[in-house]
Amino acid sequence: MNRAASASSFAPNTAIRHDALDRVILSIDNALRTSLGSHVATRPCPRPEGGGEAPALTAEEKRLSAALMRVNHVGEVCAQALYASQAWGTNDAVLKAQFDAAAAEETDHLAWTEQRLKELGGRTSLLNPLWYAGAFAIGLVAAKVGDRHSLGFVVETERQVEAHLNSHMDKLPAADAASRAIVAQMRDDEVAHADAAEKAGGVPLPAPVRGLMKLAARVMTTTAHRI
Repeated sequence: MNRAASASSFAPNTAIRHDALDRVILSIDNALRTSLGSHVATRPCPRPEGGGEAPALTAEEKRLSAALMRVNHVGEVCAQALYASQAWGTNDAVLKAQFDAAAAEETDHLAWTEQRLKELGGRTSLLNPLWYAGAFAIGLVAAKVGDRHSLGFVVETERQVEAHLNSHMDKLPAADAASRAIVAQMRDDEVAHADAAEKAGGVPLPAPVRGLMKLAARVMTTTAHRI
């Protein structure tokens, strides 16, 4: 084999390795930015209707609202990881664009919950890097099973998140209209993501898988409420 032919045969493999390395570096960068950085929303933060001055929250109400919004922030960290890994795992360019668009909306949620946590004197979870890593691994497994099951995973995840956010609407202090407005918009966005994934061909997941997802979510929400 001459030198030119040899160089040509190795070029595709080299390009593949470089592409894979670039994706790994970008994924690590996204993980660090998501779990440890601050975020800027592309949409205005939802605010209560009316615009009047909200009643002051008691110290106990602030602690409760901050804990709930911290849980919601963790959920958005996990959503970023899930969409990033599923976009990485699919070979369908249209589906990848759908995952990327959903992730962009989830970035708004991250920014809104971060902002509200600061207003309440709270903080984000200390375990965010761990939450991101676990969700990324789960999303990558779902993606490798196949696009229809990956979309089904999105549907089930977002339906569970919708129920979770509805429960927070019941738990948030009645006087905390600011947090309630944010949670309501987040819930509407999650419903839209689930509907889009279902229309794109998502299939229902087996009952045991749905049960495991609920268990994992319960562990995350219980822990993030405090840490």
